[in-house]
Amino acid sequence: MNRDLVVGIDSSTTAVKAIAWDKHGKMVAQSRAIFEMFSPQPNWYEQRADDWWTSLCEVLRKLTSQIAVNRVAAVCITHQRETFVPVDEHCQPIRNAILWLDDRSRLQVNELDQKIGNDVIQDITGKGPSTKQSLPKLVWLLEHEPQVFERAYKILDVHAFLVYRLTGQWATSTPCADPMGLLDMRRGDWATDLLKSLNIDLEKFVKIYPSGSIIGEVTNKAAEQTGLLAGTPVIGGAGDGQSAGLGSNITVPGKAYLNLGTAVVSGAFAEKYVVSKYFRTMCSPIEGAFVPEEVLGGGTFTVSWFVDQFGPDVGNLKLPLSAEELLEVAASKLPPGSLGLMLVPYWNAVMPPYWDPAATGITIGWTGAHRREHFYRAILEGIAYEHRLAMEGVAKATGHPLDEYILMGGGSRSALWCQIVADVTGAKVTRASTTEATNLGAGILAAAAVGWYSNVRAAADSMTNTDKSFLPDEKTHSIYDRLYKEVYVDLFPALQKSIDRLTALTFDQTEE
Repeated sequence: MNRDLVVGIDSSTTAVKAIAWDKHGKMVAQSRAIFEMFSPQPNWYEQRADDWWTSLCEVLRKLTSQIAVNRVAAVCITHQRETFVPVDEHCQPIRNAILWLDDRSRLQVNELDQKIGNDVIQDITGKGPSTKQSLPKLVWLLEHEPQVFERAYKILDVHAFLVYRLTGQWATSTPCADPMGLLDMRRGDWATDLLKSLNIDLEKFVKIYPSGSIIGEVTNKAAEQTGLLAGTPVIGGAGDGQSAGLGSNITVPGKAYLNLGTAVVSGAFAEKYVVSKYFRTMCSPIEGAFVPEEVLGGGTFTVSWFVDQFGPDVGNLKLPLSAEELLEVAASKLPPGSLGLMLVPYWNAVMPPYWDPAATGITIGWTGAHRREHFYRAILEGIAYEHRLAMEGVAKATGHPLDEYILMGGGSRSALWCQIVADVTGAKVTRASTTEATNLGAGILAAAAVGWYSNVRAAADSMTNTDKSFLPDEKTHSIYDRLYKEVYVDLFPALQKSIDRLTALTFDQTEE
């Protein structure tokens, strides 16, 4: 039988999902399994790495029960990015994995600045100071669990862990390793001098291969556990953010993707390495290119928080709409600017452009005329303002104006939010045709690797599509443009010292 399918595997923060894709980017079969996350202390987040593998085996067995396994030409993995796990010589974890959203390394971020300099680190790695990166957490591990660090044979990203379990090869790809903040981005390899200066042994890291290359084959043992055929090629993937960009066909300058998920992640395409406080720079799934990327921790997380805490109670009313849908309808009837209510959406700190782990949200302009729907709309507007702030920095650094955003993620289902993004940015907004753009990105890399297309860009052109578009309204854009320029851009800098002081006097006392 013709091998006419590729399998994308997305090992995210909460689940593993496997999808079989055909040559046209059509989903043929899918399966999903969830796993646990632990918080041993406030703001600490960990997982059992073995759960990633157990869940992967489960979803692949389910998937291969839906399709003929000999149709699978290759598999490719995308993953939660900065998460890592120390393992022994047999790829057995010697402690829980530390997740990307873990916040234990605030002190280490400051130590790195004092010892090396945040600007120096960002110039090398493309990443500004943040507890989300693996680098400060590795320093934390050296300081607090030196015996674990000493015992560790390898430090693995999620992709590398699953690749070893599938193939027996110690390997990862450039855009899977780079989010850890440990790569010399100009060389596309581990930052040898940086690691050496921190007494981190280079031998604890695996060999890096180009994304879209064959980095191993499924072993007999893994075939028995997963249902795949032994010998099936495993393709070097990309982190979930870069993979989402590929799955929405962001392969040339001038366009960007915008994932309105739990976190907001947006990325453009850059042919050359650029660094700025307004974004972090990632390696593109297209080798030799880069992804200037915005990350905002509070996306639909902030929306859900508001609905859960302050939304209308529809519990026993048997209404046709949910609490969020009721707020959406009411907010859509309001004028732009939410009657003077403005929100800075730092409900989960801020990375670019301020790189402040102590940042908190701001809401100003309250009057007695405001209701729940005004706050709801202000959240959507605030996230759109923040997106514009970061992406203006991207456009300036790359020299390419951004004329279109491809939207995906749960928030893209909101027609109101899509229109607000268009009106705030003044750019065309288009929904991706699939809600699984991240997984499709892995499928595209696999399709190019097995020769279905001449290269990754050609595969993306053929396997992606778009849905409805939203164009900015000239009058509404003019209103938002003034609010953004005259109020929003100066709001957080003006209050930053007060916010940091407030945080120090409250949250730090709670942690003592």
